Amino acid sequence: MNNVLVSPKVNGQSSTGGCCAPGLVIGMGDGTAENWANTFKALGHPVRVKMLDILSRLGGQVCVCDLEAQFDLSQPTISHHLKVLRQAGLVVAEQRGQWLFYRVQGEIVQKLTGFLAGLA
Repeated sequence: MNNVLVSPKVNGQSSTGGCCAPGLVIGMGDGTAENWANTFKALGHPVRVKMLDILSRLGGQVCVCDLEAQFDLSQPTISHHLKVLRQAGLVVAEQRGQWLFYRVQGEIVQKLTGFLAGLA
């Protein structure tokens, strides 16, 4: 993570007076911020949050058919939500015969936990 020191500007000129701090430290670049925004966007639906909760509580790989049984939603809707989670890197899927088995991607969840803890 690159920290960038930013001098506040007033009317386009550097300023150290007033209410502004003499320098602000920006802790992440635009690409990192966009990645986090995409992760949070994927978590922005209650069904996906509940899916992650179920997967983490079961602690292993869960068949998509077992996930479908937990929701009063159509199979295509379940698949859509799982796709969003997969594209965000929050879950991974493994094909076994005709079924997909899902599990939480632990590495990104640990990074997410660390990121949120850093905000506190």
